[in-house]
Amino acid sequence: MTNIKIYNHGVAWEEGNGVSQAYCVNGTIYISWQFSHDMQGAFVGEGDIEVQTRQTMENLDRVLTGFGVTRSNLAYVEIYLTNAEKHFDQCVRMFKEYVGQHRPAGSLIGVTYLASPEQLIEISAVTHTDLSL
Repeated sequence: MTNIKIYNHGVAWEEGNGVSQAYCVNGTIYISWQFSHDMQGAFVGEGDIEVQTRQTMENLDRVLTGFGVTRSNLAYVEIYLTNAEKHFDQCVRMFKEYVGQHRPAGSLIGVTYLASPEQLIEISAVTHTDLSL
């Protein structure tokens, strides 16, 4: 039996983009499109990589909580940076603080641009749960 659950933050812009914030099938959770926005959908931290990274990780936590899991369930994380050369050290430092002793697999990818011109970072992840959702 296939068991599927979908999660969205509930902000207005999500309805028109055709993608769920997360999709869980048989205990594997695919998390997409985490970036720096508040719960009203307003962008947070224009021009500030630390503010954007912190908000993006808070949004990732919100998705994890929505599935009843924690950061220690992260299996793979992709971080996209629009200026990887400039922001690499800050981003990696903050990510290491975020995951603590847990070390998921992952990639940090430099990109030319993301969905919004002010966006400096985006995170996607794969995580797991032992729960049957």
